[in-house]
Amino acid sequence: MGPVGILCAIPQEFAFLADNLVHPEISERAGMTFHAGRLDGHPVVLARAGMGKVNAAIAATLLIERFGCRVLLFSGIAGGLDPELAVGDVVIAEDVVQHDAGYTSEEGFVVYQAGHLPFFSPYEGLGHAADGALMERVRAALADLTLAPLSAGSGDAPRLHYGRVLTGDQFVNSETLRERLFREFGGAAVEMEGAAMAQACHAFGVPWLVVRALSDLAGSQSHFDFRLFIDEVSLSSALIVRRLLPVL
Repeated sequence: MGPVGILCAIPQEFAFLADNLVHPEISERAGMTFHAGRLDGHPVVLARAGMGKVNAAIAATLLIERFGCRVLLFSGIAGGLDPELAVGDVVIAEDVVQHDAGYTSEEGFVVYQAGHLPFFSPYEGLGHAADGALMERVRAALADLTLAPLSAGSGDAPRLHYGRVLTGDQFVNSETLRERLFREFGGAAVEMEGAAMAQACHAFGVPWLVVRALSDLAGSQSHFDFRLFIDEVSLSSALIVRRLLPVL
């Protein structure tokens, strides 16, 4: 049975997992660093992929083809879109959509399934859904999870949420865009890699999982919140990943 592949975009996300890896074997490929070893007794390969959809797709392909990973998981941070969510909450993707893929007409931009166009390669549906059996195991494993409040937060314990995660090659720092993405697509969170990883996994027939802790609320102050909370919420995501390893 192959290892679990875990992708991270930035150093803070990667460090909390890599620091606990036993007997890591480190290699580089395509400008990315891969750490293969055991995490809590489970064989894993950690990939520090870098930010953005192309990097995520490259890393996912290498984890599957080069390292023989049987399931991929993205662990990291995201911006919140759902106004009911707060910084520190964790979103696990039930499905993922690339919100910046589509076509432009005189009426404006229309999101469409990545890799398709309605007048050339029509496709029914939007995005990729997580494997149902895998999600059942995830929900069971996290049913009694309690997260610690953020040091600079309201004092409330962060909540776990299952929903849609949006992906695009942009850091969302706009209340207008945040509101539109939530209104039009029902996205709980927005980030820069998950749906691209899922697209690569879909091509190879490999299940995937996206775990995102909210470092900001994707509005006009998101760049400040991102810096303030990145370390704590990255740790939350990493702890959840470690809890899930036995059921992946």
